Amino acid sequence: MKQVNRYIDALFTRDDALLEGVLSSIQENGMPSISVSPSAGKLLTMLVSISGARRVLEIGALGGYSGICLARGFGKEGTLTSLELKESYAELANSNLSKAGFGGQVSYMTGPALESLETLAGNQKRFDFFFIDADKGNYEHYLAYCIKLAEPGALIVADNVLAGGSAADDDAAPKRHTESMKKFNQAVAAHPQLESLLIPIGDGVTISRVKKEPVCD
Repeated sequence: MKQVNRYIDALFTRDDALLEGVLSSIQENGMPSISVSPSAGKLLTMLVSISGARRVLEIGALGGYSGICLARGFGKEGTLTSLELKESYAELANSNLSKAGFGGQVSYMTGPALESLETLAGNQKRFDFFFIDADKGNYEHYLAYCIKLAEPGALIVADNVLAGGSAADDDAAPKRHTESMKKFNQAVAAHPQLESLLIPIGDGVTISRVKKEPVCD
């Protein structure tokens, strides 16, 4: 899996001084090096652009790497709402988004993401693109809120769904999030309101489209 990703990154991505600067800032601030891979970041940009999304919700900001990738997809015509547990992480992400030219298009909500999602739902906010990349144990809860907040036809993308490959390999040594990701993937695959596919890029991403037609029981 790592060899395949190295091949994809080398062939389909280019040196990016801005994003490399984000990675350096994350390291300098003692934050975990868990940003999306270069190819997964490019996929986010492409998906936002292809879908025409203009109202993007990100769950998990870290240092702003994925935020920049998402914002590049909507250019000057969209907005990004980013949920981040830690105030210091949100501040760094905001700084990096500002350096990338998107400072006026991004807003941050700090604290537990489930509380922020409940606030957004209470305010009847709607989005047409979602990116989930936060604490893995809450992925199913995040998914439920994303569907609740989604415009018909919205895309929901979730990262790290292969848990280092262990979610797809019963013979692999289980990792901390293996079971959570297996449950999440099963929930996504079987959800009646979603049309989904898992893409084995980076640490695995699921891409789901919220169906436009109403669901009948």
